[in-house]
Amino acid sequence: MSTVDRAGAPTVLLAGTADTKSDEIAYLQDRIRALGAVPLTMDVGVLAAGHAPVDIANTEVAQAAGSTIEAVIASGDENTAMTLMAQGAAAIAARLHAEGRIQGFLALGGSMGTDLAFDVAAALPLGVPKVVVSTIAYSHLIPPERITPDLIMVLWAGGLYGLNSLCKSALAQGAGAVVGAMRAAQPPRVNGPDVRPLVGMTSLGKSCLAYMVRLKPALEQRGYEVAVFHTTGMGGRAFEALARAGRFCAVMDFSLQELANHLGGSVVTSGPGRLTGAGARGTPQLVAPGAVDMVDFPAWQPVPAVLRGRAVHVHNRLIASATSAPPLRRAIAAEIGARLAAAQGPTTLLLPTRGIEQWDQPGEPLHDPEGLQAFLAAMRTSVAGGTKLVELDAHINDEAFCSAALALFDRWVAEGVVPPGRR
Repeated sequence: MSTVDRAGAPTVLLAGTADTKSDEIAYLQDRIRALGAVPLTMDVGVLAAGHAPVDIANTEVAQAAGSTIEAVIASGDENTAMTLMAQGAAAIAARLHAEGRIQGFLALGGSMGTDLAFDVAAALPLGVPKVVVSTIAYSHLIPPERITPDLIMVLWAGGLYGLNSLCKSALAQGAGAVVGAMRAAQPPRVNGPDVRPLVGMTSLGKSCLAYMVRLKPALEQRGYEVAVFHTTGMGGRAFEALARAGRFCAVMDFSLQELANHLGGSVVTSGPGRLTGAGARGTPQLVAPGAVDMVDFPAWQPVPAVLRGRAVHVHNRLIASATSAPPLRRAIAAEIGARLAAAQGPTTLLLPTRGIEQWDQPGEPLHDPEGLQAFLAAMRTSVAGGTKLVELDAHINDEAFCSAALALFDRWVAEGVVPPGRR
């Protein structure tokens, strides 16, 4: 099967359990065709054969997981069976995309189907449209690390069993979302004479960490494209995924607050893999411990017990931050050092000794000089392996920090560690 039909229609991989959702799958197939796209349907059910026509049978999905549908069904329970089907479905989706046969992904399901859909979505690169119509869309049941950074979710209201006008509305929106996204998508270019090398940068908004205001135009003047990731959980996941895929010529990972959140038990986390992607890939990385002195929590909830008594800054009605106690700061420093020591490429840690985020300065709500000194002392002893430590008598938001970062970057360019920019 080719990527697009002769009329140039994009193809969407449509995943669902034909044993329980045949009517819904058939409806989605019709909606996708009516919108001028081609559905390529994959059955991920394990209970029985459905009546909706499918292109990829559940037997093929099980085989892609290194099993058989009989073995999957006999594996123990529905959870075990669907986990195996998720493995097969993810492998098939990745292969179809690599072969150029699909341009988007659409799935429908309850909790079981959504669980599977997350694995399939994670197997597809950033920028490939991914839509999940789910009865648990945006639910507190979903751990943040399971959500791919560019996933679109639509609540499947009234869609637990059988078709009705409410669930048709949700299904139609899902079909429209994925087809519209496929038609509008502009995948980032990675090759070509006019493609500039891409620098990945992290920050925590403009009011907390301001260095990007100076660094981005300075790097662009040097012939680089700069992508700045907002480190509020999902931004860090996107950054790590692209770093691990080798999309950056270098990174300026100056906001590690998601790592602090993860170690502090916050829900505002990008998962356990933060500060590992660039190192594993061997990408040159300039790193700074921006905003690791605070732990985020939802502003609409009470202050977590472990943070009570600490200074708090309410950023808006969604997110607030509390200073972390010295023991946690030392643990954060140790983890930063260990993760950087495992890096396979050039790694330099910039350590601004006058502060690491806007609100830790004198007169600001999170000013804690003793906590800062505890962190700095721990950070100095945690640097190991091939990591180079550069201490700066400056605040992370000072111009001196930006100048030092640019000087190190320019040195790497001169030494051939980082490819030259394209003007």
